Amino acid sequence: MPYLFSALTRVSTGTSIHLRDLLEEPRLIERLRRGDRVSSVHPSLSKAVAKLDWKGCEEEDRRAEERGVRILPWGDPRYPEGLRHIPSPPPALYALGRLDALAQPSVAVVGSRLSTVYGQNVARMLAQDLALAGLGIVSGLARGIDTAAHEGSLAAPGRAVAILGTGIDVPYPRENEGLMRRILERDGVVATEFAPGTPPAPRNFPLRNRVVSALSWGVVVVEATERSGALITARFALETGREVFAVPHNITSRTGVGPNTLIQKGARLVQQARDVLDELPEHLRCMLQPIASSSQEKDAVATLSHEARLLAGVLRADDGAGMDALCAATGLPAHRALAGLLDLQMAGLCVELPGARYALNRPVKEST
Repeated sequence: MPYLFSALTRVSTGTSIHLRDLLEEPRLIERLRRGDRVSSVHPSLSKAVAKLDWKGCEEEDRRAEERGVRILPWGDPRYPEGLRHIPSPPPALYALGRLDALAQPSVAVVGSRLSTVYGQNVARMLAQDLALAGLGIVSGLARGIDTAAHEGSLAAPGRAVAILGTGIDVPYPRENEGLMRRILERDGVVATEFAPGTPPAPRNFPLRNRVVSALSWGVVVVEATERSGALITARFALETGREVFAVPHNITSRTGVGPNTLIQKGARLVQQARDVLDELPEHLRCMLQPIASSSQEKDAVATLSHEARLLAGVLRADDGAGMDALCAATGLPAHRALAGLLDLQMAGLCVELPGARYALNRPVKEST
């Protein structure tokens, strides 16, 4: 029976709206598998199902299971409840990692691949704080904001939820294969509705975005261009009764168009994790752990080395700085500046950017 549903993941996406008719009636799937004509099933769906290589699909799925992939078909009690109530739910999910991470209260943090340092740091900060507060963080493992959100969610084990627009064995983009491993090592989960071996294709990613939305109580858009997939995720959220949040951005920036427009249209403005947590319904709020207080953050800064505190005073959260600029601004020789940067990175306050540049994860509050 599980392979009956997972085989349907190979059905053409053009007929997905009709798949729901079959998910509640596995006997109809069996009849179509035998080649019977079923008048109650849409003709295009009947043709698509008739073309399936059922034996080949099952063999492929069994091989995936031998490699540690778990298949969650529609009828499985572990199939995420949030997916059952959307108009075109996946017939099955393929997953690696801890499956209970799919069932936890979660928020999606999404945004543009064409992200700025500011946007990446905000996404990382929000994801970290929300994860430490007890929420799962769902995103799409894409470059830019998605990557930063996943990195932030690794601050708490079991909080990272990555949804692919490819097969479970096709990490995309390739440079995030290491991030995918880190998510699994931190007891997170990676899942997809696409059969093993499915390559990246433009039509896959809007489908992935609806799963990101469906697994979440709300969606936070950090940066998004006018045609960003993050806005598709936000639209799915609105259509299915979920909350939509947006982080305000520079009005002259391409990646500010999406979130700023969402705020104009009524999305809740977000400046910190508390803005999201305060909107949680009571039954979810009771399950959360408190975020570290400002006094705890100040204590953490107070324990930094002298070099690290000097660097924290000149580094910015919205732009990166190279070693020469940091040495000039602080008067530190290069070896002491490197030691200070390492202290900041170990404290989770600083990140290294491409090109040997550095930026704060968030503004640092000085102790008094």
